[in-house]
Amino acid sequence: MPPTSAGILPYRLKAGHLEVLLVHPGGPFWAKRDLGSWSIAKGEYDENEDPLQAALREFFEETGHRPTGPFFPLARRKQPSGKIVDAWAAESDWDPSSLVSNTFSMEWPKGSGKIGEFPEVDRAEWFDIAEAARRILPGQRGFLDELYEKLTGERLQALSAPPHA
Repeated sequence: MPPTSAGILPYRLKAGHLEVLLVHPGGPFWAKRDLGSWSIAKGEYDENEDPLQAALREFFEETGHRPTGPFFPLARRKQPSGKIVDAWAAESDWDPSSLVSNTFSMEWPKGSGKIGEFPEVDRAEWFDIAEAARRILPGQRGFLDELYEKLTGERLQALSAPPHA
């Protein structure tokens, strides 16, 4: 069974435009990456966990915020890595300036023997849907397409081009 992750995709309407909240992964590997590197807040769960409860736990661990529903499911998506991601959308207006992320340890620089602590998420930001489509990891783009279509009845592809690195 491939690894599974679950996450939450917050959205809001601001001045009549759809915006979504994405997170940027922390740590040195992602530090200088932007377009095509943002994500929904998500994390792995095991087969004994309820996926929505895992998504809520992971969102809290990565942001310090507990979103409230109602939550509606988005279609499960297989990522280029083979990982399966379950996601739920929920209307929200959380202020990302209050972000508090858990941390992880890793050797950095690689081979140095020095262990550093890094935030799992180094920032979160609201993006209009077209900009979010440029920023999000390509394997997660389908979540934006589906959310946009469910909320507007229109297809997102007409709004934006695929991300450029």
